Amino acid sequence: MKKLFLGAACLVVLFALNFLLTSADHIDAPGVKSTSADITDFYAFASPANSDAMVFVTNIQGLTSPANSAGLTYDENVLTEINIDNDGDNVEDLVIQLIPRAGKMYAFGPYVPGTTGRTSSIDKNAPMMEVDITAYGESPVIASQGTMKLFAGPRDDPFFFDIGRFNEILMGQASGFADPGTDTFAGTNVLSTVIEVPKSSLGNADVINTWVVTKRKS
Repeated sequence: MKKLFLGAACLVVLFALNFLLTSADHIDAPGVKSTSADITDFYAFASPANSDAMVFVTNIQGLTSPANSAGLTYDENVLTEINIDNDGDNVEDLVIQLIPRAGKMYAFGPYVPGTTGRTSSIDKNAPMMEVDITAYGESPVIASQGTMKLFAGPRDDPFFFDIGRFNEILMGQASGFADPGTDTFAGTNVLSTVIEVPKSSLGNADVINTWVVTKRKS
């Protein structure tokens, strides 16, 4: 426990500054396209292995070829924040904050944030766990802490979309999607972070709103 506490304190010193908000999905936001802050997809679903748990998956830095995936790394100046709204006001009531440091991914939360919206800070007293970042081509390294689990590393992009056909539809050159179509993202990789948390840690709401943002250290 002492080691975990010291690790958290060190991260707070480095990342307790404000972060500027940047966010995106697949290659359509010029401000962050092809940057280390570019979000491709975000998934939230009930754990298939534990009915009392929720799984959150954040994917960033998409369209990376296998040839370049060995060099695909998390940016230590980019915080990924999973926001959870329990009362329907579109303001985060809880956050899960993900930050890489020296080959590890650190996850803080879920906890009530000190600030909301465009700026964030990491509370050194928030629940924290860590995992070694899995290298490309290696077996997944999954950390467990109580009923929580954490993974970080390159994965095959699970998103399926035919961008070529979509553009043809927009230009009036096609009337609909082909079946089965061409997966633009086939054979490309993303940096994925997966965290499983108990539902009891997410508040008492029957329905939650959840979204993900990336914030670059200012």
